[in-house]
Amino acid sequence: MSGKVVCDISISADGYVAGPGQTADKPFGDGPVDQLHAWMFDTPDENKAEVDQITAAGAYVMGRNMFGPVRGEWDLDWRGWWGDDPPYHAPVFVLTHHPRDPVTMRGGRHLRSSPMESTLLWTRRAPLPVSVT
Repeated sequence: MSGKVVCDISISADGYVAGPGQTADKPFGDGPVDQLHAWMFDTPDENKAEVDQITAAGAYVMGRNMFGPVRGEWDLDWRGWWGDDPPYHAPVFVLTHHPRDPVTMRGGRHLRSSPMESTLLWTRRAPLPVSVT
């Protein structure tokens, strides 16, 4: 099977995508990291083409820190930074060593968490392109 996999990420010139000290109140952690993602949140109309491309994927693969600040076992009430209506309108696969039962989000979108091997199997069944965030 062949397909398209796309990676979307904001990264600083020195390699940072988030700061230390990530919490539920500070998704990007400590430091001026909110400036790194300002293009997407502060001026979305100016960057509509980029935002549209990010949100047009057939499935998303993300790390546990991208999904939320919880470490270790899951807080089953946590549904991601965005709550019940994620900006990702397709299945989301969260890479983690702490599996969790699938969660159905608004609009029928699903969240699955699993180790890398299981995630690869699930994404092979997902519509393309697959975005790795």
